[in-house]
This record gives sequence, C-alpha cells and structure tokens, in this order.
Amino acid sequence: MRTVQVVEELEVPPALASRLWTDTGRWPTFVDGFARVVQIDDTWPEPGSKIVWESTPAGRGRVTERILERDEQHVVTEVFDAQMHGRQSVFFEPERVTMRLDYELASEGPLRGLTDFLFIRRSLGMALERTLRRFSTEAADEASL
Repeated sequence: MRTVQVVEELEVPPALASRLWTDTGRWPTFVDGFARVVQIDDTWPEPGSKIVWESTPAGRGRVTERILERDEQHVVTEVFDAQMHGRQSVFFEPERVTMRLDYELASEGPLRGLTDFLFIRRSLGMALERTLRRFSTEAADEASL
C-alpha cells in the first residue's frame, strides 16, 4: 500500500471536528472535488454505513466510502473509486487534524509505480491539503457561531 498524509492546524475541540467531518451537508464547503451525494445510508455516519458521491467533472468520478470506525477523535473509512481503493483515516486532536490515505491503484501496468510516484501521490496529497485547509476554516467558522 502507498500512503499520503497531511496535517493542518485546527482550532476546535475534537468532538466538534468529528461531527462536522461526517456532516455530508457541509462537504461541498471543504471536500476537494465533491459535487453531490448519489446515495447515503440512513445510519450514516455509524460504522458499516456508506455514502456514494460524485466529484466535479475534473475529479475522481463516483466515490464510495464506508465507515469502519468512528468516535470523537477519529473517522476511518474504506474508500473506492475507479482508479484506487484504500483506507482513509482522519484524526482529530487538540489544535490539529491529521488525514492519512493508504491506497492501492486499481490499474496494473509496468509504469504504475513511476506514475504513482511522479503524479498520483502528489495529486492526492494536494487534494488532501486543500480539503484539510478548507475544513479548518469551516470548523473555525462553525465554532465562532
């Protein structure tokens, strides 16, 4: 598995951050490339529940996430799209949030490792950074209300 991890300052308590992270109505404001929800289980965000969403035209296409673990300090999901599958972990700590994506590419090929190293990992890292930066801003705004 390959790994991408980013950290961002966070000025809200972990419980508030966890609640905001799983509020899919807020995803358009912070999830990079998010366009709309296609399907969501009634039990979201309980472990075992899933959401299917679509990205913007230049994004990942259709994405499925299933909650594996969730509490006030972390959310762990299985993530699937046409190009990869993996495990996304988000940890809420006092004063920071850490997002880690452990992934495997769906396609095979002789240049897969090089393509991942030069392009895919960098692109994923930048998307995670944008998501956490927006999330931090959104969380700070929510806390000030």
